[in-house]
Amino acid sequence: MSRTALPLAAPPRALCVLRLSALGDVCHTLAVVRTLQRHWPGTRITWIIGRTEAGLVGDIPEIEFVVVDKAAGPLAAARALARTLRGRRFDVLLHMQAALRASLLARVVQAPVRLGFDRPRAKDLQWLFTNARIEGPHREHVLDGLFRFAEALGVRGRDLRWDIPIPPAARERARRATAGLGPYLVISPCSRWAYRNWLPERYAAVARHALRRGLGVVITGGASAAERAHAAAILEGTGGRAVDLTGRTDLKTLLALLEGAVAVVSPDSGPAHFGTAVGTPVLGLYAATNPDRARPYLSARWTVNRYPEAVRRLLGKDPERVRWGTRVRDPRAMALIPVEAVCERLDALLGARA
Repeated sequence: MSRTALPLAAPPRALCVLRLSALGDVCHTLAVVRTLQRHWPGTRITWIIGRTEAGLVGDIPEIEFVVVDKAAGPLAAARALARTLRGRRFDVLLHMQAALRASLLARVVQAPVRLGFDRPRAKDLQWLFTNARIEGPHREHVLDGLFRFAEALGVRGRDLRWDIPIPPAARERARRATAGLGPYLVISPCSRWAYRNWLPERYAAVARHALRRGLGVVITGGASAAERAHAAAILEGTGGRAVDLTGRTDLKTLLALLEGAVAVVSPDSGPAHFGTAVGTPVLGLYAATNPDRARPYLSARWTVNRYPEAVRRLLGKDPERVRWGTRVRDPRAMALIPVEAVCERLDALLGARA
């Protein structure tokens, strides 16, 4: 079917979303799916997703999730998906991940309309696996780009609603972990990419500032040795006055912790977008990546942005002319963010909250 089939003349009966990862991008995708649900309440939505990411959103009851084991390898995963979807047909496939692994999975999904990214965003030859493309400026936030899929189908307006289920047990674990803290700040200091991480001594300085302002401080993160070491250094810098939950929370408990926080401090990482999903403001720390493309979507006001300076100093280029999505993969980039800038944004946030 050609691109002239869009926008759709009627709501589809069955729609398939293909977005495996990563956790932050799954949060972005969910906002688009929620918009489609509101606009087409009778459409059956199936979402092909990674196993880790299913741990975050896979219990949403109104969506059918088909979980892919990425560790099995792309060809084995495609064969397994073909067995799961045998005999099924969808009206539309939204191929929302420009990666070859995802495109191999897209091949086994039967749908006459196969909507993917436009050429500037269609990495890894994604256009070979689709027959329709989104339109619009490509120099925009990732979430704005994903909303182009809904617009291509004829759905206008946006429902910035996530409603990720948080089980009572997860909320209870979060309550116990923060008992006695009063209002608290969450510091989620690490990204999976080390070049995006701010210095632990600077996080500690922000934590001490938060403590002086009467906030409790909670440190979160994964179980890797690098994340534990980062958290330990922050904890030591507070004189042990923070609660360190690094490596001790699952995704649902982390959501509950973020939901109860006054704010979150984080670099470009999944938890920054979790904060948005649960309605908590995020002080995003951006120098290695462009916040205009990847910041916490509803927290532009609180974002600390040193990306243009990093591009000029460390890449020797004009930030207005570099390829959209360019990353400054240099540990000196995040060092351009001063403690004072983050404390100032935290003070402004607390003032606005009061």
